[in-house]
Order: sequence, then C-alpha cells, then structure tokens
Amino acid sequence: MSEDRKRTPYVRLGRSATLVSRLWLGTVNFSGRVEDAEAARLMSAALDHGVNCVDMANIYGWRVHKGHTEELVGRWLSKSGVRREDVLLATKVGENMSDRVNDGGLSARHIIAACEQSLRRLDVDHIDLLQMHRMDSAAPWDEIWQAMDRLVTSGKVCYVGSSNFAGWNIAAAQETAQRRNLMGLVSEQSVYNLAVRGADAELIPAAQAYGVGVFAWSPLHGGLLSGVLRKLAEGTAVKSAQGRAQELLPALRANIAAYESFCDRIGEHPAEVGLSWVLSRPGISGAVIGPRTMDQLDSALRALDLDLGEAELAELDALFLVPGHVARPGEGDAGPRAAGAGPQAASSG
Repeated sequence: MSEDRKRTPYVRLGRSATLVSRLWLGTVNFSGRVEDAEAARLMSAALDHGVNCVDMANIYGWRVHKGHTEELVGRWLSKSGVRREDVLLATKVGENMSDRVNDGGLSARHIIAACEQSLRRLDVDHIDLLQMHRMDSAAPWDEIWQAMDRLVTSGKVCYVGSSNFAGWNIAAAQETAQRRNLMGLVSEQSVYNLAVRGADAELIPAAQAYGVGVFAWSPLHGGLLSGVLRKLAEGTAVKSAQGRAQELLPALRANIAAYESFCDRIGEHPAEVGLSWVLSRPGISGAVIGPRTMDQLDSALRALDLDLGEAELAELDALFLVPGHVARPGEGDAGPRAAGAGPQAASSG
C-alpha cells in the first residue's frame, strides 16, 4: 500500500460498515469537458491516492449523450486492470433520461429499469451505492422502498442513498424504511460550502439523527471559492466564470475578496482552504470533487493535509456566515420534484 493511500482518511458510509474515502471522485465534468483518455487517467490516479469512490449519475455525459459517463467508467474498469472490489461505484437515478413517459422519476418501474440500464452501461453485476438524484413528491415512500428492497435483495445494489434532499425528506424516508424493517438511506449528497450553507439548518441535523452520512457536492461552488477574482483579473477563469459561481459572485464579491486576502495571508491556495473547511465541518463525512485536470486532483488531495487552526476556522466562518440564512433554490428540494430540471442543476462537483 502506497504512502499516499495510507494518508487518505476513510470514514464509514453512514451507519454502514463499509469504509469510503472522504474525497469522492465526481464525474460530472467527464464526457464533454474532459477527454475520455484524461478521465481514465484521473480515475486511476485518484484510486492510486486512496480515493475509492467514483460518483456518477445515469444522466451524466449529456453533452455527448445521457449515460455516456457510466459507459466511460465501465470501459475504464474493464481495461485498466483495476480490481472491481477496490472501487465503490456510486450512481444516481431519478432525472429524466428521455422525453418518453415514465423514463424519469422514482416510480418502482423506473428505479428498477434505470438500475438495469446502469448495470449494462457500467458492465458490472452490482452498484455499491444507488442514490436518488432528488426528491420525487409523486412517488410514495412505500413504492420507492419496495423497488430498492427488490434490488438489494437480488444483489444488484448494496446500499441506497439520496441527493438534494431536505431534512424532512430524510426523516420521511427513514421512518418508512424502519417500518418496513429496511436499512434505508446510508448517505446524502448535499450542496455545501463556505458560501452556501443552508444544509446546516435542518438537513445535517436530520442526517445525524438518522445515521446518514452527508457528502458535500460543489465544495468550491463551481470555482467561486478557488480564487475566482484572481483568475478573472488574469483572464484564466474557466468554470468559475460561468454557472453557479458566476450567478453568486455579484452578491458575494466583497466576501470573496476578503476570503482571497485571508488565503494570501496564511499562504494557502483558496481551493485547498475552501475544501479543508468543508471537511472540518461537524456532520460532514466527506466531499465530492470534480477535477478536470491532474493539477486540480492534486490540489484536492493536498486539502486533506491542510490543518486549519481553530482561529482560522472561526475567521473563515465569520467571512461568510449570514444570520438567519435560508436555503437557496437547489440547496435541497423541499417542494414538488423538478421533473424537468436541467442537468446543470442536478450536477455534482
């Protein structure tokens, strides 16, 4: 076992006995933003450094075609010489895969059909973690757990997780699972970072109460916390000049400027400081990273070793903490399922 593998901390996947790395390799940038060969290199490098979870969704790869990313991961598994048992494969179900009726949502029919399709694309006999991509208010929990129980009992799925849930969604899911004598959810993926912290209010406490591990997606908010002002000034901004980073920057420009000054003062890169802060938070099991380059992967790995002191964490907290913070759209889905939500809104990374 390499020194890098030993240094990477592992945590339990929620209340399960399975150990998973604190960093998960998110694949939302593959299939369109990252060439397939480079994506394979990133997956192999991440595994070599102890990152044992590859996180996907069945819609990922939509820039080429929906499902392309799962196909890519399947080819990597078959051709790289990686042992299947060394990799935890996590994918998601629930977003619309086509315009056909019933080709989306969390009906029992779609969950089972979508799982079978993911298994074929990945060319494996089981999925380690099948996650509901977002809440579907039209699907009764008894129906959802009936389908998930069938998949687990048949050996096609090991664990069930969620993504973009609200606290009360976690409670409803777990209460129904307990009545059916099922394990229920073991994990939740929630958007969480210095700038967007709605999960602190109810999601994280609910997850802790029910033994659900929380893994933060978009820990740098699409590049907003990776030195965006410096990159914009230098003309080097790529992802941080678009999407959710661009949308939030006007309202938080002063906070971001203070944050980047803080990072300069302590001599650390903003991307590593932002990720280290997320990993330090109570109730956060780990984070989903979405590197497009080896340099970005190396930066995320360095964040594991960055030890911010209590005074530094308190200063960071004060830079962005807004009293009475209310979750913004996309921080959790407490209302009707956004069946037609675009893939950008659903992406992790």
